[in-house]
Amino acid sequence: MKTDDIRRYREFLKDSLRLQINFQLTDQSQGIEPPPVQKPANEGQALIPLPGKEAWHAFAEITVLAAIENRQSRRRFQSQPLTLAELAFLLWATQGIREVVGPGTAFRVVPSAGCRHAFETYLAVNEVEGLEPGIYRYLPVEHTLVCEHGRDNLRGELNHATLGQHFIASAPVTFIWTCLPYRMEWRYHTAAHRVIALGAGHVCQNLYLACEAIGAGTCAIAAYNQELMDQLLAVDGEDEFTIYLAPVGKV
Repeated sequence: MKTDDIRRYREFLKDSLRLQINFQLTDQSQGIEPPPVQKPANEGQALIPLPGKEAWHAFAEITVLAAIENRQSRRRFQSQPLTLAELAFLLWATQGIREVVGPGTAFRVVPSAGCRHAFETYLAVNEVEGLEPGIYRYLPVEHTLVCEHGRDNLRGELNHATLGQHFIASAPVTFIWTCLPYRMEWRYHTAAHRVIALGAGHVCQNLYLACEAIGAGTCAIAAYNQELMDQLLAVDGEDEFTIYLAPVGKV
């Protein structure tokens, strides 16, 4: 290992950079409007309503203690679809909004530095009741889905894009989080990227715990082909790109 490279990447984990930034020069301090809370649906995209809390009573039986104690990474899933209510619960648990409090700012069920929430949630759906296979995106403000595009060979493309990790393509649904860095850069400039990485961990841990409540499992994935994953989601790879994913299925 090259010592200089190791030192450089270790520095990324530290908060030393904060002392070098003049925060009076950030876009937020300059009075520039914040980026929106979520990417809007494209013109002509139909919103797919999701079940709300009234449909989640069955998921309340597991205790927080049991969810934490039983949590583990799971790579084998039953050949059983998720229900739309189960999927809706997992989406809410990972990126759900409690209240929109102003332009570009919303309180969610997961923490984020400066309440900036730099992520969008995409779904590679193979087997979810009521949904055709394809790539979907969660709109947390409306608690709805939009279908971004169908795929004729979704399992094959997903397997290829995740470097042949076959269990991912076999899952009924894979959560794929993209990052929109400017949402965080608007407030924190170059100190944004470290806390974006921290925020991804907050989101995925909620998925682990929520999966326990519905008898499902997941496994966080940070190894994938960046270009192929971004192509699968049809994002530009610069202002929005894949940062984390996790397949979900019944266990």
